Amino acid sequence: MYRILKKRYLNEAKNVIEMVIDAPLVARKCLAGQFIIFRIDEFGERVPLTIADYDRAAGTVTIIFQPVGATTKMLAEMSAGESILDFAGPLGKPSEVEGFSRVAVVGGGVGCAIAYPVAKAFGQAGAEVDMIAGFRSRDIVILEEEMRAAVTHLYITTDDGSYGIRGFTTNQLKALIDSGIRYDRVVAIGPAPMMKFVCAVTEPYGIKTIVSLNPIMIDGTGMCGGCRVAVDGKTQFACVDGPEFDGHLVDWDELIKRNSYYREEEAAHVCRLTGGVRHG
Repeated sequence: MYRILKKRYLNEAKNVIEMVIDAPLVARKCLAGQFIIFRIDEFGERVPLTIADYDRAAGTVTIIFQPVGATTKMLAEMSAGESILDFAGPLGKPSEVEGFSRVAVVGGGVGCAIAYPVAKAFGQAGAEVDMIAGFRSRDIVILEEEMRAAVTHLYITTDDGSYGIRGFTTNQLKALIDSGIRYDRVVAIGPAPMMKFVCAVTEPYGIKTIVSLNPIMIDGTGMCGGCRVAVDGKTQFACVDGPEFDGHLVDWDELIKRNSYYREEEAAHVCRLTGGVRHG
């Protein structure tokens, strides 16, 4: 069993939750960019979450999630002191952060929880890091203090202009590139459409752009094939070949379509779990 040591809400909307888990074996080995798969109990589904932070000395791993599916809603109802059954990891390949002079890390929404540890790792490796964190509005901004402490320059954008810079992350990224900044690498983490458009911005400039993909995943070991993605015309598995890939080589249309395959089933499962009325 893996005990929940701390729980807190990260924004005004209280729709993003951070939990610190007692998992010393995972903390001993994990690096930025990797993920875990948890299971609440013996009847639960396996759900992947990116490692948001870790403390090797304390033996803890931090996860950040939004309660949108049945299992994450169940996890959100748990409190510090309770335990979950499985917490397997670290899984996936860690981020490549060594040997860069200046990088831009772009996070979208809850994706900032994944982008933050990657940006932090780049900074610890000696790079100058510009981070662009995009949100729909002020009330869902997360990790501002942590991001600001970890990077060289932080730019927060909101779609409605209620906080930071009005507009999308892609607008700010293009403005920085057009200002003359030469990036060795851009990393984009967030909703698939956002990552697709970040890649569209950087491709004309020839800036290699890495994206972290989160397709449908079951076992996390490459056996089930559920997390397959098309990269440079070849089938790759996000759990063992990724989760990070060259964004200019990803078949975005196929990925976005696959990510919506089980939307109806997921909605029905949430409805059964909550006893609520299903709409739509």
